[in-house]
Amino acid sequence: MSELRFSTVVHRGALRIAGEDRVSFLQGLISNDVTRVAPTQAIYAALLTPQGRFQWDMFVAGADETLLLDVERDRATDLMRKLGIYKLRSKVALQNPGDGMEIVVAYGPGAAAALGLPATAGAAKAIDDAIAYVDPRLPDLGVRVMAPDGHAAALLAAGGFTPAPFDAYEALRLSLGVPDGSRDLPVDKALLLENGFDELNGVDWNKGCYMGQELTARTKYRALVRKRLLPVAVEGPLPAAGTLVTLDDQEAGEMRSGVPGRALALLRLEAVDKVAAGGGTLKAGDTRLKPLFPGWLKRPEPAA
Repeated sequence: MSELRFSTVVHRGALRIAGEDRVSFLQGLISNDVTRVAPTQAIYAALLTPQGRFQWDMFVAGADETLLLDVERDRATDLMRKLGIYKLRSKVALQNPGDGMEIVVAYGPGAAAALGLPATAGAAKAIDDAIAYVDPRLPDLGVRVMAPDGHAAALLAAGGFTPAPFDAYEALRLSLGVPDGSRDLPVDKALLLENGFDELNGVDWNKGCYMGQELTARTKYRALVRKRLLPVAVEGPLPAAGTLVTLDDQEAGEMRSGVPGRALALLRLEAVDKVAAGGGTLKAGDTRLKPLFPGWLKRPEPAA
């Protein structure tokens, strides 16, 4: 069986921003540098509250004088409404293709090369009527494909990929410790730097102002991160997202998304340090958790 696989990410969809002001409009709103977006480059970013809390994440690709946004499908209408508030006199047109576009991820050793792409974060190209781009967060997450409904399967089969259930891709994502939108980042609460956005190329520190920039920058430069979203090995039944994580009956964090055996959890770094020093076991209910550190994430220094 081929190691090259593809899975449809049914909970993601597409938005389109057209118009001559599309880049400057989005540039003032999201956490990454929209001027970098081109037919050969995609980015990952977030839209925050003015107080610097997470609202939406998005992948941004460029094609045919438009920006295409890969966003959470069931929150796309609300995002359109939010963007419309900031439109003012900007010469942009916001369009929601709705069910007309699908998001598919192609992954496995050599996935980028099989589609004629370098294994470089964000590298992009048009393939027939689709846009394919290496995941801007981590190339190990594969190549994301935005295509009209029903078109991706034939395109990827021609590249040697075989279909796989979404859970196969989900296991890959969780093994790499990468969050997935509001499933892992509570809306109006989560902070980008607690959830890997810096290391996962979701923040540009040199661009101009954007909504929520002040708190994000202050968190980085004053070293205010006290929690981190980490992958955890799950020894027992998978706890539901939102389940309290404890250490010696004291609150130590909260569970996020997961599959049997592996999940994500937002954990207090002081608790992680204590566990690493042999000072106890993290639990979510009766389930034991073991914090892990993916290769892209530098192990945090012990909390002061």
